[in-house]
Amino acid sequence: MTEVLGKFLLDVFKSEYIATLFVAMFPLIELKGAIPIGTGLFGLKLWQTAGIAYLGSTIVSIAVFFLLIPIFNLLKKIRFIRKLIEKIEAIFNEKAQKIAQKTNGSAEKEAKKIMMLSLFIFVAVPFPVTGVWTGTAIAVFLGLKFKESVLPIAVGNLIAGSIITLLTFLVGEYVDIIIYVLFAIAIAMLVLFIVKIATAKPKNETTPKDEASSVEE
Repeated sequence: MTEVLGKFLLDVFKSEYIATLFVAMFPLIELKGAIPIGTGLFGLKLWQTAGIAYLGSTIVSIAVFFLLIPIFNLLKKIRFIRKLIEKIEAIFNEKAQKIAQKTNGSAEKEAKKIMMLSLFIFVAVPFPVTGVWTGTAIAVFLGLKFKESVLPIAVGNLIAGSIITLLTFLVGEYVDIIIYVLFAIAIAMLVLFIVKIATAKPKNETTPKDEASSVEE
């Protein structure tokens, strides 16, 4: 199966480097899947794969930060998927509120530090649902500015990538098994996310920044 996947990606992107970069930009998989895939399927050196995977997953976080809300607002104009988008917003908003609650009673400057530290820890843990996509979405719904979110996300992503790189180095002979496990976890997380969307209630008609501000107050 891994050979088939590798051949498919190479047929599409014509380059091991571009294929690894693309995998790292993909939600749920990100650099946590791109590092063993680049090494095990494409035969790239581990340090090359780690660098490309980190670059791809970090770049996509910038796009998510600036495009997430505009895309959501655009999609909500389409009647038959409006409720779906509102439910997805509700999930991200719920995660953001859990972090924002930690800042209760804190001064604005201290509250921002707490949110940034929480964001860093969230992204640094190398699980499929704690990567830059979710972390960036949480930053947006927390109402953080780009300069306040880019550092904790980038550094957290670096830590997560370092952990996966070390694990891939230590158990490199079992890289095929690692890939299977990562894809199984990603599929399981996707199913859970779909179930969560189906059971979520649409969020109130307020903007993410307004909601974050009300918590801080």
